[in-house]
Amino acid sequence: MGDLPRQRLEAARPFVKTDIDYIGPILIKEGSGRGKLRKTKAYIALFICVVTKAIHLELVGNLTSESFLAALKRFISRRGHVTDLFSDNATNFKGADKELCNFFKSVNFQNVTDALTPCNISWHFIPPRSPTFGGLWEANVKSVKRHFKRAVGDSSLNFEEMYTVLARIEACLNSRPLCPASNDPNDLLVLTPGHFLVGEPLMAPVEPNLLLLPKNRLSRWQYIEQVRQHFWTRWRKEYLTSLQQRSKWNRPPATIQPGSMVLINEDNLPPQQWLLGRIIQLHPGKDGITRVVSIKTTSGILKRAVNRISILPMDNIHEEADDKVQ
Repeated sequence: MGDLPRQRLEAARPFVKTDIDYIGPILIKEGSGRGKLRKTKAYIALFICVVTKAIHLELVGNLTSESFLAALKRFISRRGHVTDLFSDNATNFKGADKELCNFFKSVNFQNVTDALTPCNISWHFIPPRSPTFGGLWEANVKSVKRHFKRAVGDSSLNFEEMYTVLARIEACLNSRPLCPASNDPNDLLVLTPGHFLVGEPLMAPVEPNLLLLPKNRLSRWQYIEQVRQHFWTRWRKEYLTSLQQRSKWNRPPATIQPGSMVLINEDNLPPQQWLLGRIIQLHPGKDGITRVVSIKTTSGILKRAVNRISILPMDNIHEEADDKVQ
């Protein structure tokens, strides 16, 4: 496997170097109410910090250079100055939405570049027909788009409701644990994108569980909360699964070490809350393979099967650094 790009390894403030992509189209109602209202197409601009993996979502009204620049200005006003933007080019949109393809083929990138030049913003395109170069944002686009469509379904939201949903989904994405804060076995703190944005984890008040209630019994704002809970439930399962490394049957599984920071796959956790812990004891079977572990959490010691936990990546980064120094 090759080395990571230089821009992903250089220390920088969040969103100084940013990937950008579009999601859509989505349908938005013009106005509010339960009657038949006109629906218009809108799009979601996805900004991803290449250093901290923080995510920012912007609602875009149409596929024009002016709308993109307006979304970019809103993004910069809230997240700070950007020095480098990375994105796909038109030939990478094979299989994407037809209107998005036409947009990236017809938009005058020279006009956009000229508008960004006075701001000292450089726009970089990945090589033609090489979507793997944009793996960081393509993975997030795929995850957000799939679960967003499943959560919203055929229902249409107005502009205010959609903007609220995107803000709450953004908070869910930026609450995900990235790595342990230290190698101290008694330290249960982890780093999240929220730490880089606001200096602490992004928390949210616990709302009543609305997943099982029918839509016709909910108010509009209760329905928005239900959409967030549906998205959280689906996306959280996918994220935990992505952290579980599966080895082939002809290879020994990765060894589990005491002191490792893990995410515990616990059902019915409210949005933006993660059950974290440190492994304190292994319980190997008669064949010497560990299938059960004891985990120290803030609420006590739990015993769980290894298929119900996900070890956070980069858990041994400090040990590897110490070994290199020695």
